[in-house]
Amino acid sequence: MRPPFVPAPERVEDLGAGLGPLWLDDYLRTGLPELVRLRRRVHAHPELGHRESATTAMIVRALDTAGIPATVLPTGTGVIAEIGTGERVIGLRADIDALPIRESTGLPFSSTLPDVCHACGHDLHLTILLGAARALHRAGDLPGRVRLIFQPAEEVFPGGSHDVIAAGGLDGLTRVYALHCDPRLRVGLVGLKDGPITSTSDQIELRVLGPGGHTSRPHLTTDLVFALGAVITQLPALLTRRLDPRAAAVMVWGAVQSGEAANAIPREGVLRGTLRLMDRRAWDSVEEIVRTVVGQVLGPLGAQFELHYKRGVPPVMNETVSTQLMRTAAQRALGAAAVREAEQSTGAEDFAVFLDRVPGSLARLGVWDGVHPKVDLHSSQFVADERAIAAGVRLMTHTALAALHH
Repeated sequence: MRPPFVPAPERVEDLGAGLGPLWLDDYLRTGLPELVRLRRRVHAHPELGHRESATTAMIVRALDTAGIPATVLPTGTGVIAEIGTGERVIGLRADIDALPIRESTGLPFSSTLPDVCHACGHDLHLTILLGAARALHRAGDLPGRVRLIFQPAEEVFPGGSHDVIAAGGLDGLTRVYALHCDPRLRVGLVGLKDGPITSTSDQIELRVLGPGGHTSRPHLTTDLVFALGAVITQLPALLTRRLDPRAAAVMVWGAVQSGEAANAIPREGVLRGTLRLMDRRAWDSVEEIVRTVVGQVLGPLGAQFELHYKRGVPPVMNETVSTQLMRTAAQRALGAAAVREAEQSTGAEDFAVFLDRVPGSLARLGVWDGVHPKVDLHSSQFVADERAIAAGVRLMTHTALAALHH
């Protein structure tokens, strides 16, 4: 595969240039190259969730250089800072962790670690928030405060959103906003949706147990691999009959482990997978349904089981007024034609935990260059068009202003 074209930092275009305000235009005209260089440094040195020590230190330095005091979360990674004064407080959030994936983009600033990379765009997210922070710091008097939340560990269970909440990161917030890279959306465009924009994501680990035996006499023992196969095929199918079809349950196994010898029935096997739902009410009841169905499938086969059900995050529920404010902000930031209606994704996002407590909205930021084939998030070949950095800075800056003035 031909590596994507990588422009020099000074050549990255600002697609919203001239749309103002003047202080934002001036900042991006001079500061965009440095933001791109910063993003590339982060991209080359990714860190996994709860291990983002160097990334955290870089964020603190970047804020300190701009004259913005910052506080590291008590857990040691992640940062909270504020700009402005007043009672009204608006939150802007970016996640900062990477994924345990080997990068294969061929970029000159590819990950320097063999099995860790920013395949989800969090390096862009944190860069955009730093850019918005620097821009807002130059804006003069704001009608309130903007709280900058650099959240660790979005990609792990339980997510770093809980660390932010425990540290008081949501205390006093009127609204909170975030964005996420969308590789299906052309750069310069913004996807917005009122209501649910992501799905739930739970992890399932099922350990199936039996006495073991010889494959010549399966009737004298529990045919464990057959039992595993029954669960593999029947649990996803039966869930579609136990849940409201509008919940759109997506049950997919990612790992199967059992046995070694061709002529031996093993004593145990393990299945690991994820269950995603589009509906919050179904999510609240699905764990008990899974336990019941697994027992019904394995009972006639004589197999015992241990089910470890790890509840993840609810859907991101974009609040109506917050989303309308972000829609207006996107049009001001990138033009009236920049907004697209987003669809609900089967992916999950830890930002949902914030929106369980504070009204807000998440936007999808276009990062596809319109030239190379579209590559999905969490792919080793994921590449983001760096013009999205300026677009994201404009979006988040205008969103903060719109929310503060509302």
